[in-house]
Amino acid sequence: MRIALVNPVARRCQGYHTIGSKIPQLGLQVLARLTPPGHTVEIIDEIFGFDASDRLIRRGRYDLVGLTGYTSGATRAYEIAAQCRREGIPVIMGGPHASAMPEEAAGHVDAVAVGECDGIWGEILADAAAGRLRPRYEGGLTPIDGPGGGRAAQDLQPVNGRYDVAGLQTSRGCPVGCEYCSVTRFNGAPIRRRSIDEIVDEWNATTRPFVFVVDDNFFGVGPQHAAWAKELLRQIIRRGRRRLWFSQTTINMGEDEEGLRLAYKAGCRGMLIGFETLNRESLKDYHKGINRNNVHRYKELVDGFHRAGISVFGAFIIGADQDDEETVAETAVQAVKLGIDTIQITNLTPLPGTRMYERFLEEGRLFATNYPQDWERYTFVETVYHPRRISAEKLDEVIYELRHAAAETSWVWLRTLRTLWMTRSLTSAIFIHGMNKGWKRMARLQLPRDEERFGFTPRRNARTEKIRDAFRLSLRKYAAAWKEPAGPDPSVV
Repeated sequence: MRIALVNPVARRCQGYHTIGSKIPQLGLQVLARLTPPGHTVEIIDEIFGFDASDRLIRRGRYDLVGLTGYTSGATRAYEIAAQCRREGIPVIMGGPHASAMPEEAAGHVDAVAVGECDGIWGEILADAAAGRLRPRYEGGLTPIDGPGGGRAAQDLQPVNGRYDVAGLQTSRGCPVGCEYCSVTRFNGAPIRRRSIDEIVDEWNATTRPFVFVVDDNFFGVGPQHAAWAKELLRQIIRRGRRRLWFSQTTINMGEDEEGLRLAYKAGCRGMLIGFETLNRESLKDYHKGINRNNVHRYKELVDGFHRAGISVFGAFIIGADQDDEETVAETAVQAVKLGIDTIQITNLTPLPGTRMYERFLEEGRLFATNYPQDWERYTFVETVYHPRRISAEKLDEVIYELRHAAAETSWVWLRTLRTLWMTRSLTSAIFIHGMNKGWKRMARLQLPRDEERFGFTPRRNARTEKIRDAFRLSLRKYAAAWKEPAGPDPSVV
């Protein structure tokens, strides 16, 4: 069979997937590698645009189309599925959204795959080749510690573009179980690890100089997790090809000096950390105990990353029941004071498959419920529910103010210099420069849509000036500390 694996994306909004580095849709590369001989696989990834899907999905070119998709891409996925049906091509959908809403997806596709598909992909292809595709397939939590487990087809590029970084996974699952996150339900609470030998072999096989390690929680939350991660880092240092990389972890890694030193030596130049909020009550509502127990130590732990030479990509969510009109500016100010190198502030978005979505639905707080059209609004840049202490429109407006301020060119270079001061690592500063350029570009691309939606262009006000003042003060502080010993050996870049 000739198979197309498609990653649909929302049409109505810009996001991280449309700016900066083009990151692989790793799940599709994993399935491509699991495809038995005798079949051919092509990937169509709509981060490169929509034209290829509309142009290439035709009878005669493909015998089966497989769709993945996050919630924001579900509307587009159903459009592609309708095109497949018009062409008479069998179509199956999996991924987080289809797993959370299988009955809805079943109304648009011939088959739905629920959960991880590694262990059932061969069965799906055999059924499709025999013309007896079943309406539903159930995938469990696939063991990934055996030969080839979790490995991706690193050399397979989309037919409509080229990824400029590699994606690689060392583990699946997250025990934290945040109320707004679907990872624990989709990939399970236990952290399942791949074989270290398999990881190092894949690490060495990819030709890309920069790797995104896509784990939701690279370092884990306890001593056993940390011990495994540090052994992996030792083996990468000992046997792996020299390359730089970025991943996602929890804040507790900031206190493990050995782990941070090994990560930097192994090539890590940045970690995305979900700080979410500085409000302890909000963290309690989010069920993020590891942050709630450490919120008073955020600065100390961020400094731990910086001393090791690793930059910090801080993710914050606005829209908790305790948040009001001043929370966006206050969060940005505190993030600057913490020394966070790249700040991502997004709208709280209750995704299907999470406890938060179920609770908000039961409480009647969701208003973007004209499904499937409204799934395109679940993009983390629009409020789709009724907050407690601020209107949804006002919350969007104050975040719009921040995006507008973030589009200022001068901030990118100043933040790059500040990262260099804090980490004493040129490569970490270069990485952060690229990240902040990407966020500025995303903000600029989103501004015309914001201006059309809200009907005004934000002007400087007390909130935006507070952010600017905090940033200027932090620059002076780190400039004054430039001569103090800090970070790794500056000769190692």
